[in-house]
Amino acid sequence: MARTALVTGANRGIGFAAARQLARAGLDVVLTARGAEAGRAAAAELGVRFEQLDVASNESVRECAQRLERDGIAVDVLVNNAGVLQSGGILDVTDDLVRNTLEVNLLGPLRSAQAFLPGMIDRGYGRVVNVSSGAGSVTEAGAYSPAYSISKAALNMLTRQLAFAAEGHGDVKVNAMCPGWVRTDMGGRSAPRSPEEGVDTLVWLATLPADAPTNGFFRDRRPPAW
Repeated sequence: MARTALVTGANRGIGFAAARQLARAGLDVVLTARGAEAGRAAAAELGVRFEQLDVASNESVRECAQRLERDGIAVDVLVNNAGVLQSGGILDVTDDLVRNTLEVNLLGPLRSAQAFLPGMIDRGYGRVVNVSSGAGSVTEAGAYSPAYSISKAALNMLTRQLAFAAEGHGDVKVNAMCPGWVRTDMGGRSAPRSPEEGVDTLVWLATLPADAPTNGFFRDRRPPAW
C-alpha cells in the first residue's frame, strides 16, 4: 500500500518539483496550494489530488485535515514547503513584514505538523520534511533578507522540537533541509540549481529507511553546520 505525502505550497517551484518527484517515487501525493485555480492546474498536470490549504490560517489547515480524514486518507509524509521571502534591512524592517513572514514560514509548518504529526505518531510511521535555508543557519547567515533568515532559524528549532515530540514513537522522523539556491520565482533566474536538483535531499528525507537519521538539518544529503 502506497504512502501518502502532502506538500504545501506545491503549485510551483520547489513544491511542484517535490510533488512530481514524490509521485514518481510511488507515493500518493496531495498537492496543496493557497490559490485554488493554480493548485488544481498543477495537480491536474501531475495527476495527483489537490487540496486548498493556506498555512497562514488555522481554519484552513484544520479543514484540510478534516476533509482528508473523511476520505480515509492518512498523511504519512508532510513536506512543509510553503514560504515567503520579503526584503527589508534589519534596521528598517516593519513589524508587519516580520509578522507576516513568521506567519507563513514558522507558524505555517507548526500548524501543519500539529494537524498531521499526531496521526503519524499514533500509527508509528511518518516523515516530516521542513524546507529551510542556509540563511537560517547561525554559521552561514549574513545580512540577507533578515525577516526570512530569522524565520528559517526559528524553523530549524521547530524541527528539533517536533523531532523531540516524535521521539520514541516508532519510525517517525522529522528533519529540515536546505535546497540551495534554486531557479524559482523566489530564487530568480540566476540561481545555479534547477528545482529538480533542489528537491533531491527533500525526496531523500521523505523516503528515509527506518535506520536513517532524524532531528537533523541537511543539504546535499549531508549535515552542514547550523
